[in-house]
Amino acid sequence: MDITQSSALLGGLTPQQFMRRHWQKKPLLVRQALPGFKPILTRPELFALAAQEEVESRLVVQDATGWRMKSGPFAPRSLPALNKPGWSLLVQGVDMHEAKAHALLQQFRFVPDARMDDLMISYASAGGGVGPHFDSYDVFLLQASGRRRWRIGKQTDFTLQEGVPLKILQNFVPTEEFVLEAGDMLYLPPRYAHDGVAEEAVSADGKVEACMTYSIGFRAPSQNELARELLQRLAEFGVDDEDSAAVPKLYRDPQQPATANPAALPAELTEFARQAVASALKDPLALACALGEYLTDPKPSVWFDEPSEDLIGAPLFGAHPSLVLDARTRMMYDEDHIFINGESYRAKGADAALMRRLADRRLLGAAELSKASVSAQNLLADWRDAGWLSFV
Repeated sequence: MDITQSSALLGGLTPQQFMRRHWQKKPLLVRQALPGFKPILTRPELFALAAQEEVESRLVVQDATGWRMKSGPFAPRSLPALNKPGWSLLVQGVDMHEAKAHALLQQFRFVPDARMDDLMISYASAGGGVGPHFDSYDVFLLQASGRRRWRIGKQTDFTLQEGVPLKILQNFVPTEEFVLEAGDMLYLPPRYAHDGVAEEAVSADGKVEACMTYSIGFRAPSQNELARELLQRLAEFGVDDEDSAAVPKLYRDPQQPATANPAALPAELTEFARQAVASALKDPLALACALGEYLTDPKPSVWFDEPSEDLIGAPLFGAHPSLVLDARTRMMYDEDHIFINGESYRAKGADAALMRRLADRRLLGAAELSKASVSAQNLLADWRDAGWLSFV
């Protein structure tokens, strides 16, 4: 992707300009960001996806009794009638199940992959929505079909309504209002309050158009989350080191006197614990390794299809012109490592450059593959056998 070229997706801005002017700063409304855009999935296809056990989905209904929310999977016949107003079906992670959704996400890779989360599709009947709320992450709201009215505002009061199953703002104060039609897109920074409500829309042939909105969301881990995950992984690295050394460093207190206060925590043990944490953090490579493994770790619902038995263990090269990463595969790198699906590998030289190209472009051609070392070829073959990548 050329980040210096203007893009219709960003209203004529270059990715560089968008990131500098709008990212985490202020909203951007783009009319016809994707002119002539058609939904990736039809309504029956989306409903069929929501019926699958491994797909995360939610049903939100607002009626005279208030708000209700239910988690899927949903049999198509268990959903409300199409003409019943005020309900929304939210289907998460569509990019992991539909190639066209994964391809759509690639247009947003001017943002680091470490921040990318997934594509959610919201189907709503007239009046359907999830109430005024805010997200803790950046989001692009692409209207795929029908119409949705958005009211947005830079909220200062984040008090939530009590007794509802959703995080709905109690005192929402909108400052701007837009109606988005197919191909229009709205970008919102974190904690920018918004309320989207589906409106009735009729196509040129007189048919009612379903309101489908695609949310391209980004992950924003908290410091507490990162600290918890990284310390746990660093501790596991330490266990591996101790296994190889066979002599773990244990707490010792030969000078401990007899105590009349046995419940008091010894100051020496507190200091030993502090040194243990400091020791785990002092290796920058270990910290980077833990972070890369965490950021590429697949979600719990993700599983990979192994190739056919005749391909497992087969030579990597032959009649196949290139390799492509599976849509569910998360692959990143730093100066010293390659990370893929929660695993890390030290990498230097030409093989490291090859793997970085694979991570950035998500595919490698035959000419590039022919330059890979034997060890790199074997590693790629292992990843193919695990279902992480495949021949094209």
